[in-house]
Amino acid sequence: MSIPVRQKLRIGAYIARQRLRRVEKYPLVLQLEPLYQCNLKCAGCGKIQQPDAILARRLSVQQCIDAAEECGAPVVSIAGGEPLVHREIDQITAALVERKRFVYLCTNAILMERKLDKFKPSPYFAWSIHLDGLRERHDQSVCRRGVFDKAVAAVREAQRRGFRVTTNTTFFLQDSARTVREVLDFLNDELQVDTMQIAPGYAYDRAPDQEHFLGVERTRALFREAFAEGRRQRWRLNHSPLYLDFLEGKVDFTCTAWGIPSYSVLGWQRPCYLLADGYASSYRELLETTDWDQYGRGRNPRCANCMAHCGYEPTAVTASTRSLTQSIRAALAS
Repeated sequence: MSIPVRQKLRIGAYIARQRLRRVEKYPLVLQLEPLYQCNLKCAGCGKIQQPDAILARRLSVQQCIDAAEECGAPVVSIAGGEPLVHREIDQITAALVERKRFVYLCTNAILMERKLDKFKPSPYFAWSIHLDGLRERHDQSVCRRGVFDKAVAAVREAQRRGFRVTTNTTFFLQDSARTVREVLDFLNDELQVDTMQIAPGYAYDRAPDQEHFLGVERTRALFREAFAEGRRQRWRLNHSPLYLDFLEGKVDFTCTAWGIPSYSVLGWQRPCYLLADGYASSYRELLETTDWDQYGRGRNPRCANCMAHCGYEPTAVTASTRSLTQSIRAALAS
């Protein structure tokens, strides 16, 4: 089973409560970035291009707790930068787990084996390892040789110690249906991670490499071919079936960027993890002062080629819960 039953039930109950209260906009996942500093310089990343003064900033443990409490999302994805560079990342993680948030700690895994002793296995905690392909492709993506092997070793050691381990793979223009299948087969069958998250490459304005991001039509064609022959059903993908339909072009959705808000050293990022049109001092301010109607494909040219999960997975999850057929489908898929 990919998504734990405990997590599925908690999220389902959370969505039901929002509906009963007639809340229109609510978060499903908090994207928490306690720092922007990283120990890699990936060509497709826009976070590490921040000025040195911002790269030196850190969120405190209490700031992270306050953001999670204010936001109220049942899931917290801790990203960055590289979270394991943060000296208090174990305390941040423990505090969120203590509050029964489902925490995914995203990491390039370079420091992971060295830091494992600072963390404890929990049904509320999972490592999320970035693996953007097999050895050659991944090392090319992160612009450093040897990172793939280090990440795989860290995954195996974490599994040995009883941790839940997931992966996050971004696909770019260089990828084909064959390379998508190869890496997912490896993660699913050989490395045997608990779940896998996938994403089409999305364009950061600050990223050094602006030539290899996927457009909408290329994304649909790539995943339609990669998912053919029933392969999609056998991979333990950490997505709703409707979002995977969306990637294939079988359905279309509007963006609900407020569903996965991003909180960082600069505040609540407006409108989403990928675009930075200013920052709000609170989640409420983010909701109430952002003109959400100006974002999304067909509304904003910067959103024209975006199919990222931070905007469209919340839409797909919400749509699933509004249909008995889709709810049953989602339950059977995981």
